[in-house]
Amino acid sequence: MTTADSFEAERAHLLGLAYRMLGEMAAAEDVVQEAWIKWSGADRKDIRDARAWLSTVTIRLALDALRSARSRREVYVGPWLPEPILPDDTRAFAADAPAARAELASDLSLALLFVLERLSPEERAAFILHDAFDCDYVTIAAMLEKSEPACRKLVSRARERVKEDRPKQLASKDQHRDLLLRFARAATTADEGALASLFAPDVVFYSDGGGRVPAALNPIFGADKVQRLIVGLVGKFHEDGGIPDWSPVEINGRPGLLLRLRGKFDSTLDIETDGERITSFYLVRNPDKLARIKHANSAARI
Repeated sequence: MTTADSFEAERAHLLGLAYRMLGEMAAAEDVVQEAWIKWSGADRKDIRDARAWLSTVTIRLALDALRSARSRREVYVGPWLPEPILPDDTRAFAADAPAARAELASDLSLALLFVLERLSPEERAAFILHDAFDCDYVTIAAMLEKSEPACRKLVSRARERVKEDRPKQLASKDQHRDLLLRFARAATTADEGALASLFAPDVVFYSDGGGRVPAALNPIFGADKVQRLIVGLVGKFHEDGGIPDWSPVEINGRPGLLLRLRGKFDSTLDIETDGERITSFYLVRNPDKLARIKHANSAARI
């Protein structure tokens, strides 16, 4: 197997690792490209396991990239949300697209990636390696250059934080889809009663414009405030001559929505639900995070 072939065999694995660490596809691709440079210049006669070597290089590069990204995200305008991935992008993770989408749905929801932002870089790396990639503590310790007990503590702390902050996964995919479609109908007509019936009392609305386009600068908490926000936005859309067009798609392997205004792609919307009501919204409007979707030739319908 050639140098390039052996690397390409691991590309999907490495990209999945880097994306989980960084929450941004372009940044993940940059890390994987750096890993390729190191691989192409390495003396491979002493490398017994290509995947282990490349994974170690990738996780260390991703740690450096994440530390750098943290300083930028601290001054980010408004809430920072991960870059959404649509079905066309899941092919970067595995040759078998259905399997890739199942994997994404299990551990790559925007909600989980959003929670992982609150971990330290080392906690995030240890958690991802152990829970997403099933690495043992010996392997994690070698990758992170830490002791096994230290890595166990990192994973334990990360799990506690994720358990505390991550919304409970109680809804089936059909329930998730149904709530989204009911929301789309109610939001299009600004039906206040229908909207109110869909929201949990403590629902929270996150929107990411990155300072590039209008978006709420802080999370919006509570059913009443979220309802007023959505009704106000829809009213503004109508005043500007546009009717919101919600298209169902898969976002990170789960049901989501694309929003178009006056025929122009505007944003993606993902939700979390307790199975009966919507508990959180994740609206991504930052054009930098939507460039892939804008240039996609198609988006799979759900």
